[in-house]
Amino acid sequence: MLLDRRSFLHGLGLSLAGTARAGRRVHPNILVYVVDDLGSADAGCYGNPAIRTPGLDMLAEHGTRFTHAFCTTASCSASRSVILSGQYNHATGQYGHVHDFHHFISFPDLVTLPVLLGAAGYHTVRAGKYHVAPESVYRFEEQVPADGASPAEMADRCAAVLQRDADKPFFLYFCTSEPHRPFRRGGSDPVTASEVIVPPYLPDIPECREELALYYMSVQRADAGLQRLLELLRQSGRWEDTVVVFLSDNGIAFPGAKTTLYEPGMRLPLVMRIPGVPAGRTCDAMVTWADLAPTLLELADIPSEGAGLHGRSFRRAMLDDSPAGWDEVFASHTFHEITMYYPMRVVRDRRYKLIWNIAHGLPYPFASDLWASGTWRAVIDRNLTKYGQRSVASYLHRPPFELYDLRADEHEIHNLANDPVHAGALEAMKERLRAHQERTSDPWIVKWTYE
Repeated sequence: MLLDRRSFLHGLGLSLAGTARAGRRVHPNILVYVVDDLGSADAGCYGNPAIRTPGLDMLAEHGTRFTHAFCTTASCSASRSVILSGQYNHATGQYGHVHDFHHFISFPDLVTLPVLLGAAGYHTVRAGKYHVAPESVYRFEEQVPADGASPAEMADRCAAVLQRDADKPFFLYFCTSEPHRPFRRGGSDPVTASEVIVPPYLPDIPECREELALYYMSVQRADAGLQRLLELLRQSGRWEDTVVVFLSDNGIAFPGAKTTLYEPGMRLPLVMRIPGVPAGRTCDAMVTWADLAPTLLELADIPSEGAGLHGRSFRRAMLDDSPAGWDEVFASHTFHEITMYYPMRVVRDRRYKLIWNIAHGLPYPFASDLWASGTWRAVIDRNLTKYGQRSVASYLHRPPFELYDLRADEHEIHNLANDPVHAGALEAMKERLRAHQERTSDPWIVKWTYE
């Protein structure tokens, strides 16, 4: 189903000339709800019947659910820098975590989404997990206190933001700590180990099921905040003028997902509700978090020229279920914690995925919360040789290049990089990756020839 541009803009209260009609604002309100470490299949609207996510399910009923959305780096601080800037993290300078001794911060001349929206007259507010720096770069006008609050309680603290100054649009950037480890229980719907659905990249052992049950309940706690925030938005009378976006910063906090650029680490939920766009739709455009800032700026009718954005707006693409020209994404990773240097670069299309393990001579490092996982500890303590469908050895020790045919091997088990039959595909993907590095000024491009 393809909508015409005029109908789309009319639904936002905009004319093609960018002027207000019938007393409605040119600039819509924007609410971005970011959860921490949520996997792509871990919600009711994404096909998991064991997790109760009425908030996200309701948003999907009123919006568009993306089936091929990706973070560009599967690490918290780095990914959030991309969400808020529209640039890849090798360009933001936010190579890894900002807190404590990790001390990564973004470049001081980076132009970010809250700054651009604030300059255009938006009331910019953040609530919850921030995890980027410096504040002068990621500047918000207001911060809602969230210490010790559950997502639902944090939503209540944002009620005044939704009700204040109806003639001025708001940008509310709302970030939960859930479902990050340690998994926090919440809601009235307990989940048992027998109910969980163990994905193929994880081992189906008791320890994993027990951890997944706790994770599911933490997901439900995050969803309760979304449900409450949407209720408050409706009560404020600003639902019809508000763009709502739900996404996760990176994949689930289990080895094999978070911090990796395998599909469980980077393929994520994205649900977006825009007034005027028909409800209950899906879109299979391949989009990334680098595309989010350009999309929101276009929806707000704010020029982004000169901001150095790497992504592109998918506003028009999402009006089509299967838009042309949205069949390729790129990703990068350099650090998580300061002790976790393992740069990777990725190009993925509808069929092939190439992972370049630049530091392939090193064993794959572990984030502290993943190393502490009861699932991983059980695998190590029992000397198991398999972790899900992948061998433990191949997870820890990786070759320079991994090439997967996702049509035949969706779980990325059979590396085709040394297969002569796929030599042409390998070289083509390498060239596409290198061209992307040139376009985005990736410092690690020197590794093609250096060392």
